[in-house]
Amino acid sequence: MKSPLVQRARALRQDMTPHEVRLWACLRVWRAEGIRFRRQVPLGRYIVDFACFRPKVVVELDGGQHTLDDHAAKDAKRDAWLRREGFVVFRAWNYEVDDDIDAVLDGIRSLVDTGR
Repeated sequence: MKSPLVQRARALRQDMTPHEVRLWACLRVWRAEGIRFRRQVPLGRYIVDFACFRPKVVVELDGGQHTLDDHAAKDAKRDAWLRREGFVVFRAWNYEVDDDIDAVLDGIRSLVDTGR
C-alpha cells in the first residue's frame, strides 16, 4: 500500500492546474537535452510541483492563496527545508505563466544550466 503522500501526489498529477499543464509541456521538451523534470513529487513531507534532480531544482507555481500570511509562512518553512536538502527553489506566479512563460522558462533554465 502506498503512503498517503504518494497517493496525494498521484491525485495531483491527475488534476493539474492549467498553469501546471502549460509549464509541464514546456519542461518535457527539455528531456531531449537530458534535463528531466518530474511533476508533483513527494520530497520529505512535502509535494513539490516540479523537481529536477540533476541539478537539484524545484519549481513551484503559486496562485493568489500564497499571498495570505499563513500560506506565505508555510512556503518559507518549506523552502528552507528544501534548501537544506540541497535544492534551489524557483517560484513563479500563475499569471506569469499566462503573461510571459518565456521569462519563467528563462529563469528556470538559468538555474538548471548553472547547476549542471
